[in-house]
Amino acid sequence: MTAPTEQTTATIRVVIADDHPVYLSGLRMLLDLISVVEVVGEARTGPEALAEIYRLRPHLVLMDVNMPGTSGIEVTKTLATRCPETSVIMLSMLEDRDTFLAAMRAGARGYLVKGASSEDIGQAIGTVRRGGVVFGAAVANWALDHLNKPRESAKPFPELTDRELAVLELVADGLGNASIARRLGLSIKTVRNYLSRIFAKLQIADRTEAAVQARRAGLGN
Repeated sequence: MTAPTEQTTATIRVVIADDHPVYLSGLRMLLDLISVVEVVGEARTGPEALAEIYRLRPHLVLMDVNMPGTSGIEVTKTLATRCPETSVIMLSMLEDRDTFLAAMRAGARGYLVKGASSEDIGQAIGTVRRGGVVFGAAVANWALDHLNKPRESAKPFPELTDRELAVLELVADGLGNASIARRLGLSIKTVRNYLSRIFAKLQIADRTEAAVQARRAGLGN
């Protein structure tokens, strides 16, 4: 396998965070083949990832978007302020524009779909370590589209995807799950899933608190 960073001679200390044991194991095997990379830790939940990163202070984290306990996006947002010397490359199973944009707003330095080749992952590590930013081929056009759009005022809750923000706004309006589902063309189960993710990302306990925070941020009619 080609070394990811021929210009890099120092060892790159990496933590990998993913809740899928098979993928985690495969990713570690791949990284073990790269001479300049040392995997110093693993994590399978968001809180565990934060604890390992604070303890080990790695150069870089390869992190799944959907971590249990605290999402990968929320972990990345925390690291941007509390551990800025650690860069994050986000890994996702899905090609999802909203998730990609939320990850980059949170401070990720790279975003790869999990189908990325070993070459892509290796090159991404090297590029980010040298101070660059990496987008996989599947999401590069999204980055260009976003950069080419007219600048908008900062939206509230940048860790939320556009769809999650739409759900939260309807919660602020006092709509129940069935009404939200009809308004957005979703199933009630999907609305519940969105709410669970919103509660986890915003670290709130229930619908009432969500509505209060949303109204304070200017959402709702």
